[in-house]
Amino acid sequence: MRVGIIGYGLAGRIFHGRLLKAAGADVVAVVTRNPQRRAEVAADFPSAACRDDVAAMLAHDRLGLAVVASPTAAHAEAAAECVRAGVPVVVDKPFATTAAQARDVLDQARAAGVPLTVFQNRRWDSDFLTLKRTIADGGLGHVIRFESRFERWRPEVAPGKWREELGPDQGGGTLLDLGSHLVDQAVQLFGPVRSVYAEIAARRGLAADDEVFLSLRHADVHSHLSCGAIMGSPGPRMRVLGTKGAFVVEDLDGQEDALREGLSADQARPAIARVLADPSMTPVPPVAGNWAGYYPAVLAALRGEGPLPVDPADVVHVMEVLDAAREAGATGEIVHL
Repeated sequence: MRVGIIGYGLAGRIFHGRLLKAAGADVVAVVTRNPQRRAEVAADFPSAACRDDVAAMLAHDRLGLAVVASPTAAHAEAAAECVRAGVPVVVDKPFATTAAQARDVLDQARAAGVPLTVFQNRRWDSDFLTLKRTIADGGLGHVIRFESRFERWRPEVAPGKWREELGPDQGGGTLLDLGSHLVDQAVQLFGPVRSVYAEIAARRGLAADDEVFLSLRHADVHSHLSCGAIMGSPGPRMRVLGTKGAFVVEDLDGQEDALREGLSADQARPAIARVLADPSMTPVPPVAGNWAGYYPAVLAALRGEGPLPVDPADVVHVMEVLDAAREAGATGEIVHL
């Protein structure tokens, strides 16, 4: 299938480009004006054309799929432009900067009959898949609390990193970047969110938030989610408390690191999980991560051979939760959805 990638930074090149290549897709065009990134396109996909903008790519490259991997503030308009051209589209997370933007793009796609999905790749993290299996097998009993974190120690802002400099209205900040993963995983495990409490701060003095704590109430589970850059002693990646014990994962899934190192995602080491039930501590056989399965599922869906891997309506709800968190963080009040 002929595929175009919009944007060729970390997401476009390392995640989407390498996963598309592994899936056997034919990347025929990339939208980027940056000379260094154009050189990277030439090295990675020698036959691909580099285009100045989305319109040029849609006009010249006869695409079967477009992948939006540009900075977040451009996601909604780029996706809508592809939809108007009748081209199926994958949008990198976060879907948009607000739920209203995401809902509008989805409404346009539905009205036009154009397939659209979102790259919520951490649904296929090893730790998340292992947790899903453990819950389904009854290993934790009734889950009471889900704790999930992306905590880092990065007190100095990396120069030129737009996510760490721009405000949320321009797509920057930790809530949109990592919060979109944490909330999506919580919703996939425990269903829609009914209320949100949030603490959101910009500790390093820029417009981008860099410390986030969310407390979400689902039907009968509470999710406590944390992400940030000023976390000198990061907590475990996941701690899940149930009536039969606790599920604990200390370290981050390794698929991102594998792709950054030029390996395939399926060469990553699976996350090591334990179930703790005093006084025992039982290692859990890991489920392998499967980012590499995302694009084969997308391509199969476009051939009429199955559903898209992510229902965009689920991701609109994630955006609603992030909007509610923004409101709760500003007011100090619990926001009900």
